[in-house]
Amino acid sequence: MALTGIEIFKLLAKTNCKECGFPTCLAFAMALASGKAELAACPYVSDEVREKLAEASAPPIRPVKISMKEGVKTVGGETVMFRHEKTFFNPTLISGLVTTAQADADVDKKLDTFMKLQYDRVGLLLRPELIAVLDASGDAGKFAALVKKVIDKTDAGLILCSDKADVVKAGAEAAKERKPLIGVATPANADAFGALAKELGLPLIAKAEGYDALADLTTKLTGMGLKDLVIDSGSRSLKQALQDQIVLRRAALVPKFRPFGFPTITCPCQMTDDPMMEALYASVFIAKYGGIVVMSELEATTVFPLLLERLNIYTDPQKPMIISPGIYEIGNPGPDSPVAVTTNFALTYFIVSGEIEGSKVPTWLLIQDTEGLSVMTAWAAGKFSGDTVAHFVKKSGIVDKTKTRTIIIPGYSAGISGDLEEELPDWKVLIGPREASHIPAFLKSL
Repeated sequence: MALTGIEIFKLLAKTNCKECGFPTCLAFAMALASGKAELAACPYVSDEVREKLAEASAPPIRPVKISMKEGVKTVGGETVMFRHEKTFFNPTLISGLVTTAQADADVDKKLDTFMKLQYDRVGLLLRPELIAVLDASGDAGKFAALVKKVIDKTDAGLILCSDKADVVKAGAEAAKERKPLIGVATPANADAFGALAKELGLPLIAKAEGYDALADLTTKLTGMGLKDLVIDSGSRSLKQALQDQIVLRRAALVPKFRPFGFPTITCPCQMTDDPMMEALYASVFIAKYGGIVVMSELEATTVFPLLLERLNIYTDPQKPMIISPGIYEIGNPGPDSPVAVTTNFALTYFIVSGEIEGSKVPTWLLIQDTEGLSVMTAWAAGKFSGDTVAHFVKKSGIVDKTKTRTIIIPGYSAGISGDLEEELPDWKVLIGPREASHIPAFLKSL
């Protein structure tokens, strides 16, 4: 039976050293109990306690790390079926695909496109993270050369796929500077791939059709000493693959069936030849438990919507979407450009900044920290008042960037104008429009 946070806490050293990344040992114990931390993070656990807590502290779905050129991405580590129960932690990783059967020019084009698919939204960089390299010929030298090209031309994390262990080993040696995910281990080649993954210390894809066969395979691989597995149910029809994702997640979380306690990989690239249907399938697996989604083509028209879907699903529903407070330059503003201020609720920012950009009037946009509240809600809560806005303007540094001493406030916060003028006697306060669609005309009238 799993231990509670208090029961785990009683076994810890209680130093409150913070070396685990948590402020107290009690907080660390609670994280262990909920599967959000690993026991290895505590440097003061005795061997006896470590053995006692190993089973209780293991997350139901093991987190598996894959290295990009800069940074590490994690899949797995989830603790709930539905995000409103708590939250989802590690977003689905989106992967492109290149094969040794493709012409060099086609590979180069795919890699160039991959590096361009990067979008800044809500202060976050949205992008695909992985490239799967597929062996189509059994030629180890050709496979290693393709892996090397991917490394040289991109910063992607790598998935190395072949049914031959020696081919994957050649690719893994070419990718030493990163920690790729390798595969594919099946019941037929489990010994060779298990030995290779253990030798190289790399995470391994385990693939088998049918739940019994998949459970037997992962049990065999973990019995060989492997811990970092990514499982592929082998299904290549949408209906069955979706069912598999749900069954695997539920089995790992509810009865805590250890053979299925690993993140999954899904392959829309092998389910259809229609790019739009492939994107649709990918959207299903992002919504329903896919740890990794592999697509044959990564194009802006399909990837951007998938990135937004992923952002929405993996944003904590208990926390508002916010952007960082500060000064945002829209349209390359200068010393005489107008200054506007609003809250850091993400939707407010995107609507307002979009209308300002559409006006073609370069503007300084001040974003005040209101804990993610909209203008009216923040005003009602006292977080967007004359005092708070004035304090933010003074400390923001805008006075050093512009000669303008006129500030535009949202129309819905007109009531703060008097207090704001008292707090900023050198500034003129203009009340902007209530509706964002009227912002372009308002700015042009200035």
